[in-house]
Amino acid sequence: MNRKGHRENHIISAETVRDIILGMSDGLTVPFALAAGLAGAISQSSVVVAGGLSEIAAGAISMGLGGYLAAQSEADTYRAELAREHREVREVPHLEAEEVREILASYGLAGETLRAAVQGIISDQKTWVHFMMREELGLEKPDPKRATSSALTIGGSYIAGGFVPLAPYFFSLPVETAFFWSIVTTSVALFVFGAVKGKFTSVPPLKSALQTLIVGSVAATAAYGLARLVGGHT
Repeated sequence: MNRKGHRENHIISAETVRDIILGMSDGLTVPFALAAGLAGAISQSSVVVAGGLSEIAAGAISMGLGGYLAAQSEADTYRAELAREHREVREVPHLEAEEVREILASYGLAGETLRAAVQGIISDQKTWVHFMMREELGLEKPDPKRATSSALTIGGSYIAGGFVPLAPYFFSLPVETAFFWSIVTTSVALFVFGAVKGKFTSVPPLKSALQTLIVGSVAATAAYGLARLVGGHT
């Protein structure tokens, strides 16, 4: 088969896409809901801006730290399982070899082909352990820079998303007008982001766009209604 001209361009890793989706989703919906809630209770855009910026800063730090700890936990898990596999290969090689045989047999190998494949894998301890980590446990060696990268990606995406609903309040507009434009800009952003997210998650773009828009709208409506309710009793 002629593969000339066949190119696979993987610009963004799956982990990075996941981090962007996580940060952007919360960045668009949480500050949107907060700004809507404040707009329902006060009449000064400056207060909405101050509250929104504070939330964006706190949210970005919290989300970024969560991403860092999650990635660090994955790395710790990998190291612990790697040490365990090395120990088992040394202490119970016959059991580990049998597991290799079962895994390869599940792929359809049999007879002499299966025996040769098993022998080829267990002849080198490093290859053997790597095979068990990937095929038995489904674990791949994590990027040592993954934790920091995840924290920065999630935090940065949260900030980028958070400024969308807050942007109209920066202009010299009445709160009601700024609130209206915040709804418009954020709704468009949620719809577009949902469609792009669907492309990366194998969900129909229109379905993903509508789901994302609905979630953000429900969050903002709930916050706005609560602020109106509380404001009406003070």
